[in-house]
Amino acid sequence: MKKSLMYVAAAVLTIACASPEKMAKMAENVKAECNPAVLEVVAGSIDASVSVTYPKDYFNPNVIVEVTPVIVYEGGEAAMKPFKYQGEKVKDNYKVVSKAGQTVTEKVHFDYVEGMEKSYLELRGKVIAGKKTVALPSKKVADGANTTYMLVKRAGNLAYKKDNYQDVISTSTEGQIKYLVNSSDVRNSELKGQSVKDFLAALDAVSADERSTVTSTEIVAYASPEGSEKLNNNLSDNRSNSANKAWQKLTKGKDAADPTVRSVGEDWEGFKQLVEESDLEDKQLILRVLSMYSDPAVRENEIRNMSQVYTALKGEVLPELRRARLIANVETKNYTNEELVELLANNDSVLDEEALLRVASVVKDPAQKESIYQKAIERFDSDRAQYNLAVLYLEQGKDAKAEAGLAEVKSVDGDVLNAQGVLALHKEDLKTAEDCFRKAGTPEAKANLGTVLILIGQYEEAARVLEKPLGCCHNSVLALILTDQLDKALKTAHCGDPKVWYLKAIIAARQGKADDVKKNLEKAFRKPELKERAARDIEFAGYEF
Repeated sequence: MKKSLMYVAAAVLTIACASPEKMAKMAENVKAECNPAVLEVVAGSIDASVSVTYPKDYFNPNVIVEVTPVIVYEGGEAAMKPFKYQGEKVKDNYKVVSKAGQTVTEKVHFDYVEGMEKSYLELRGKVIAGKKTVALPSKKVADGANTTYMLVKRAGNLAYKKDNYQDVISTSTEGQIKYLVNSSDVRNSELKGQSVKDFLAALDAVSADERSTVTSTEIVAYASPEGSEKLNNNLSDNRSNSANKAWQKLTKGKDAADPTVRSVGEDWEGFKQLVEESDLEDKQLILRVLSMYSDPAVRENEIRNMSQVYTALKGEVLPELRRARLIANVETKNYTNEELVELLANNDSVLDEEALLRVASVVKDPAQKESIYQKAIERFDSDRAQYNLAVLYLEQGKDAKAEAGLAEVKSVDGDVLNAQGVLALHKEDLKTAEDCFRKAGTPEAKANLGTVLILIGQYEEAARVLEKPLGCCHNSVLALILTDQLDKALKTAHCGDPKVWYLKAIIAARQGKADDVKKNLEKAFRKPELKERAARDIEFAGYEF
């Protein structure tokens, strides 16, 4: 009997020792799947869920199973720390798997490494029973990895500060005819006075200047605000008529159109301005009366009651308001862009800040642009030129110079914040870039925010932000693809860039349109690097190029 029991014990022990091998042989009954079945890189990471289903009577209660997710790719492989499971009789702290059968689901995470776009995910396992370890067959659970989001254009949109250069300069020149109190007669002394002489000389100068033209002329007559309003309105009307007659004599034979004649009446605005500019001792008192009362009669009465003040006004202010203004409006053609370039080469000292900013926008050579911006900074301490120089450096990939230049800009506005965001984007500092773009609020910053949102995996918001493309449609199309809005993406893809044709090929592949895939890729392959990418791109798995 004892001998029989010994044989039974030995048999049981043999079965137990063989359990790891038996689990290896039965491994084909273990089901494993991955969600998604095609791995996708999002924001530089590969994340998925792996579910393993152990059938009934498979998982030995006395063993530990280690499962290691491994991505195998061109040039290497990457393994996670293994997941460990234990049978129901193992006294440890791992997840317990029942002999009755069970599905376990785990999250897997890998940092993207170049080459993983052509890869697969497999599970490698081993069974541990005491000191015995038996390898389990590897199970491939997913292909990978989709890197379509990496097609994002990330150089950044930038805007130069505009110049305020005037292609046509509008000015006016004027002379004045002064009148005696309560009179509308034009005195000969006024017609021969310096104000009228200067006005006529200005008209002659305009006629002699081929760039300048008198576009309109005006006569505006006034009365000083003393006496009744009705009287002053009539006086102003009469002065406008007498000034018009004088105009016809003065401008006979000159290039001056018939004037528009206007009578203002009592000149309270001129009165207020002259008082403000005067040294009158009680001018604040006068101004307070003007602000308190709107009725002309009340105003005049209040001011007359201040006898000393009124005496001063009669001597210094009121005589200046008894007048008619002779006005010529003039337009002068400024230097053309071609002339500015010539002046830049031969006489750049005549160019002011606005002219320098304009000519910098005209020339094509980056070195010449840089030189012009430097001139504007040195001569005029131009903040716009300082900013534009930083943008020029950013476009040239000279980020260190751009950063130093932006630090010198005094006025930090949306354009500057956007440029700072582009700098951060170039440094892969996506958090700072996002903050800058959100604060900036410019059209360029909005487009750049869409770029960042794609890079951090916020595809839905990116598609909303990029709904109306700024410039190239590339990133807008990409965001729509990433949110599976394929029809809308195709309608948005109107740019002729090879990378956009590549995106159209992806749309066609996802829609199962093989002919369109081929047609679009032929245009995309004008860029050889896109052909190299397509050969590895899981979007085109099963296609031959």
